[in-house]
Amino acid sequence: MIKAIAIIPARYASTRFPGKPLVMINAKSMIMRVYEQALKAKSLKDVYVATDDVRIYNHVTENGGKVLMTSADHSSGTERCYEAFRILADQKKCFENEIIVNIQGDEPFIKPQQIDEITELFEYEDTEIATLKKQISNEADIADPNCVKIVSDIHGQALYFSRSPIPFVRDPGERLLKPGLYFRHIGLYAYRSDILTSICQISPSQLEIAEKLEQLRWLENGFKIRVGTTEYENIAIDTPEDLLKVTNIT
Repeated sequence: MIKAIAIIPARYASTRFPGKPLVMINAKSMIMRVYEQALKAKSLKDVYVATDDVRIYNHVTENGGKVLMTSADHSSGTERCYEAFRILADQKKCFENEIIVNIQGDEPFIKPQQIDEITELFEYEDTEIATLKKQISNEADIADPNCVKIVSDIHGQALYFSRSPIPFVRDPGERLLKPGLYFRHIGLYAYRSDILTSICQISPSQLEIAEKLEQLRWLENGFKIRVGTTEYENIAIDTPEDLLKVTNIT
């Protein structure tokens, strides 16, 4: 089995939900729920939280987790993952050629199986970056800009990601939810460490700026993103209102 290191980027100063990693969900913080779910994945040999805030750092430490202090200047979780990887490599806690899984810190109910699914994609030796997709079952999601859509080729490589409905169905008589046509992007990434190094050295692209999707920068610069299909849905907590919806989930 392919083995990877998971890094969970967590910052305190969220615009829409300040202090989000430390909010409590049924007596346990969001960040520790993510951390403990990641520990259940069979494909991970280690899990770290990467933060820029001493409150998060102390909380994870006090609850028995592994945590790294990183810069407050990062513009994305990908950049924070890269710094965390460099810290671990410099401390001889990981190899230079690792697979790094970037787990969102606001998905407290992430399934360990999803982490294993994305790690398995590195069984293909040519996999540079990996992510997941899930077939859309709710027609309203197709037009929802907060639901990122993805199209991939027959070899499992991503062609494009968009907040718009892709593909566009020209014939209004076609069923929008035709099986295998519309897929939601699941925001879980994994990278070979040398590729992670490379993508953190390129500037934002026009497509990325337009759609506000950093993965378009990678595609636009010629990197390949292998896509696996999952049956599991993710529940992201972006706002306090989202938190109210999940208070009964354990």
